[in-house]
Amino acid sequence: MIIVNFKAYLEATGKRAVDLSRKAEKVCNETGVEVGVAPQFADLRLVAESVGIPVFAQHVDPVDAGGFTGHVLVDSVKECGCVGTLVNHSERRLKLADIDCVVRIVRERALVSVVCSNNPSTSVAVASLEPDMIAIEPPELIGTGIPVSKAQPEVVTNTVARVRKVNDKVTILCGAGISHGEDVAAALKLGTKGVLVASGIVKAKDPYTVMRDFADAMKS
Repeated sequence: MIIVNFKAYLEATGKRAVDLSRKAEKVCNETGVEVGVAPQFADLRLVAESVGIPVFAQHVDPVDAGGFTGHVLVDSVKECGCVGTLVNHSERRLKLADIDCVVRIVRERALVSVVCSNNPSTSVAVASLEPDMIAIEPPELIGTGIPVSKAQPEVVTNTVARVRKVNDKVTILCGAGISHGEDVAAALKLGTKGVLVASGIVKAKDPYTVMRDFADAMKS
């Protein structure tokens, strides 16, 4: 699977979020590779109503309905049409207890949790909470264009090996610096099942071509 995190980039805001999501949908339809998108909160419903691919929130808070001004409910993103959410992204870190709470609520709402982690030890701790997916992303490589699958392959292989000892069902993704099809191919060879990517696609001159390159690399 390819999950594209739109972050707060202007290139993926409002109508441009819909346009980028439609390009992702086109790649999905052409290749059969599942491509999901994670738009900004304000664009979730618009995107979910415009495309037929998985839409994820970028974050939800560890709270149930109540007096939590400014917080984001799992129920809210589900109502918008999301199939799941990113959790604990390096730009939106949570304490382990809060990750546990979010994963539980997401599971109760029949949604998909994609928990980001920065190293093998954190990944093992997260895996014990039984999320649906774990995305390993060393924060120092995020946005650099230097893929973790090449710069720090041992981080990926160690994560896969250690996570499998405590959870043999969770899907493991790879992120940070992924920008070419060959990076995706390398990530898959290291034992992952897909990638979480942001600027490599969102800020590309031709996002469709990059996504197609990623998808083709997954099929080769």
